[in-house]
Amino acid sequence: MNAYTAEFFGTMLLILLGDGVVASVLLKDSKSENAGWLTIVLGWGLAVTLAIYAVGNISGAHLNPAVTVAFAISGDFPSHQVLGYILAQFAGAIAGAALVWVHFLPHWSRTNDAAVKLGVFCNAPAIRNIFSNLMSEITATAVLVLALLFFGEHEFTQGLKPMVVGLLIVSIGLSLGGTTGFAINPARDLGPRIAHFILPIHGKGHSDWGYAWIPVVGPILGGVLGVLVFKAIF
Repeated sequence: MNAYTAEFFGTMLLILLGDGVVASVLLKDSKSENAGWLTIVLGWGLAVTLAIYAVGNISGAHLNPAVTVAFAISGDFPSHQVLGYILAQFAGAIAGAALVWVHFLPHWSRTNDAAVKLGVFCNAPAIRNIFSNLMSEITATAVLVLALLFFGEHEFTQGLKPMVVGLLIVSIGLSLGGTTGFAINPARDLGPRIAHFILPIHGKGHSDWGYAWIPVVGPILGGVLGVLVFKAIF
């Protein structure tokens, strides 16, 4: 498996487990229906941990265009691989979202709310305000990238780092995720949103393209901000 294939597979696994926990909580007649925000945040943290364990030794497990761009700017990743990584991440995210649709196939027709179905695939703000939503994504992603760069300055016991990154995702989700659902990853939002648009999901409604740019632009800007803050400190 080369690095690009690893990014595809790792991102697919991330979205399968991450969007999967959202589907479990939101879709009608799931055994974990209404399990709540804590379940979703923990599920995402574990999804990140497992995806890093799966492909971290092959590609570094960026799994996130904002991380790839940030690492390239910081000098920790070769610029000629950026486009390939990002394309692999988006393709993996679309594939992972398609697997979630198949896995929960009987539940789509039992769920009447189209907004709930869209929420399985991508983010929507608690209060729709362009400036606030954008700043939320910038702030949360800056924290993500800054923390990842800080982690790079420390030695961890062999095999522990993926768990630490998973806990970082849980922390961001619990502390900063209540405003927009903490996309902090353009592929995590746009890839599944494209899948939602393409797939024949029962009663799915629109894909909310008017909001779609925020979970893409916000994380990229936040990643750059995280690098700038890190360089200012070190």
